[in-house]
Amino acid sequence: MAKHHISFNLNGKPVEALVEPRELLVHTIRENIQLTGTHIGCETSHCGVCTVDLNGKSVKSCTLLAVQADGGDVLTVEGLASAEGLHAVQQAFVEEHGLQCGFCTPAMLVRAYRFLQDNPDPSEEEIRWGMSGNLCRCTGYQNIIKAVQSAAKKLQQA
Repeated sequence: MAKHHISFNLNGKPVEALVEPRELLVHTIRENIQLTGTHIGCETSHCGVCTVDLNGKSVKSCTLLAVQADGGDVLTVEGLASAEGLHAVQQAFVEEHGLQCGFCTPAMLVRAYRFLQDNPDPSEEEIRWGMSGNLCRCTGYQNIIKAVQSAAKKLQQA
């Protein structure tokens, strides 16, 4: 099967890859580009651990073809922190103990980032709804919700 040349911005930097037409974006990111922060969970988009940001929207990269990202802007957890330090969302997850085992954390962080870009002053109910596409199988969601609330406050003060 002929491979397709694709290029897109990944975490603010241009990248190129040769992908098969049926290759999923999560595999391109993890195996071709070697950024392993984005995880593979259920491979049906139910668990959300593969969530990345594509062109300003949260997407499940386990059900999105890599060719669909051609020409786009992709943000993964590796792109949240800057030279100045952790992003406010990452810092809030640390401070509020929203990390738990860490398997779902990268996608939770990316989803929380996008959610707060779209809704900078959310209620607890809105946070629960906004984060509902990402499952955490460790315990509960209370610390994750507290972390998103804290991140919202940090971003409002910045």
